[in-house]
Amino acid sequence: MRILIIAACACLLAACSTDGTAPAATAPATATIGTPSSSGSWDWLFGTGEETAIDAGGPQLGVNAFLWRATLDTLNFMPLSSGDPVGGIVITDWYSAPETPNDRMKVTAYILDRRLRADALKVAVFRQARTADGWVDAAVNPNTPVRVENAILTRARELHLASLQ
Repeated sequence: MRILIIAACACLLAACSTDGTAPAATAPATATIGTPSSSGSWDWLFGTGEETAIDAGGPQLGVNAFLWRATLDTLNFMPLSSGDPVGGIVITDWYSAPETPNDRMKVTAYILDRRLRADALKVAVFRQARTADGWVDAAVNPNTPVRVENAILTRARELHLASLQ
């Protein structure tokens, strides 16, 4: 175990550079992310904030950006439990509407593709009802996941059209 830690530290130390240049094989010519700054700061790792996703080496989501943003916009009234933009999964926490405090819902959205398509989105809705014994699973209306998917897709189309103008 000690040898593994020493080897990992040696690799990390060998990767450090003080001359402000990056290896030509790893730094794209048109990208600003991935090239160390002359001051030796951490800009090469975190970026300078001047990059855009359109740049050749810019940060990109693992899924369709319009579907990702639309999913977050559509589910913004529910508390977010987890979001993975690379894997394309959004998981909300349990949410009870003020008018129905004895029911709560949880939504998991899966973005399955980098293209803006209807079959690139899958939504699962979970529902629980409060009883004397606590929260128990309850049936979900089969139309609810479809309605959530349609709302997300509609918002994604709006975002896409807005980006073209």
